[in-house]
Amino acid sequence: MNLTDTIAAVSTPRGKGGIALIRISGHDALEIAARVFRPKNGKPLADIASRQAVYGDIYIIEPDGSPRRADDGLAVIYRAPASFTGEDTIELTCHGGVLITQAVLEAVFCAGARPAGAGEFTRRAFVAGKIGLSEAEALGLLLEAKTHGQLRLARAGMDGALSREVQEMYGELRGLVAGMFARIDFPDEDLSGISRQELCERVGSLLCRLRRLAATYRTGKAISEGVRTVICGRTNSGKSSIYNRILGYEAAIVTDIAGTTRDVLESTVSFGGVTLHLLDTAGLRESSDRVELIGIERARREAERAELVLAVFDISRQADDEDRRFAEYISSLGSPVIAVLNKIDLPPVPDALLELNCAAVVRVSALSGEGMDELARTVRNMFVDGSIDLSQDAVIASARQYAALSRAAELVSQSQAALLAGLPEDICCSDLELAMSALAEVDRHEVTSDIVEEIFAKFCVGK
Repeated sequence: MNLTDTIAAVSTPRGKGGIALIRISGHDALEIAARVFRPKNGKPLADIASRQAVYGDIYIIEPDGSPRRADDGLAVIYRAPASFTGEDTIELTCHGGVLITQAVLEAVFCAGARPAGAGEFTRRAFVAGKIGLSEAEALGLLLEAKTHGQLRLARAGMDGALSREVQEMYGELRGLVAGMFARIDFPDEDLSGISRQELCERVGSLLCRLRRLAATYRTGKAISEGVRTVICGRTNSGKSSIYNRILGYEAAIVTDIAGTTRDVLESTVSFGGVTLHLLDTAGLRESSDRVELIGIERARREAERAELVLAVFDISRQADDEDRRFAEYISSLGSPVIAVLNKIDLPPVPDALLELNCAAVVRVSALSGEGMDELARTVRNMFVDGSIDLSQDAVIASARQYAALSRAAELVSQSQAALLAGLPEDICCSDLELAMSALAEVDRHEVTSDIVEEIFAKFCVGK
């Protein structure tokens, strides 16, 4: 990908709308835009002030190469370096018909721009140092957000909450490494002004800070990526009713006929502030029905790969051997299990409860909704740190960030151990230098090109 070409793309959604916006960015952006847009006030486009909307005519290119006035609209110029990409950027706004939008974009291509790649505008902003890598990832989360929690997390990341925290720790590491090198290279000069005891304390303090930030990944992942959550249980225990109650609408068919749910249903929903990839599955029971057996096998497979299982029990009837087998099954799962004791709206039945080995037990009525708030709080407490303010705190939200931060913490821990063991400071310093490199990967440019490609490939073309 050549990042020196002038690029263009439609930045508004495809389809008919009130307006469409074509973004042009690069060294020749102003010259290219002037070939397709002429201000009504008669001034050359180059004479229009930055960040000022100007009304004018938009020209497209006929098959014989001659220009033809096709629309009227607005142009706004963002001159380098005061633009999103750090380059000259022009935004042309035309009417939002599918054909006219495509015709204007093709005219821009004919004038000298090339089609932008996926996420190329944001990648240019990253290369120009306008945003850090964590801010670019936060922007991607904002564009893909399906819950208000994701919006808050993305906004904090775009405002630089994570970037500032990482830069502060990087600066502390840099100071420690510089001080240790001064002690090593000039032992008689005492240039560093840092005693070995102070080094140990500062390294220990930094390690605690790194670990605290890394610990936010459980919350960040639960909100940004979501938790794969499987609802399972015996037939007619109310699984599909629980599924519908969590979603807030009738997504699954509910009847009193055992085995109504045959296949796996899946939806994404925010529940208790956690993004759940929620799956409703077939009831677990002995069956000779080939189709139902396929559904049961899929239910077991999904439960065994879930990150959270909501095991639903019908407590309006006495427990039997199948209930006991189901209780044993869920206790064997590697993921956390919440036992959901359903149908508390019905009269209690003796011997309805079992000994359950679960992370939590919640009583609910899928019919009335009683207990669902408690279920939501239980889910939230399992995955979200209540002390974190998503709107302003630094939160790790991607596996890439977590891996880099964990590596940095591991190296700082090794350095601390070496200091406490009385090993030479050059050994300790070597680990801290490597920790600097690992920490830089969270937000700076020390990251392999294939990872950068992966991040920006997730963006839409016009961004």
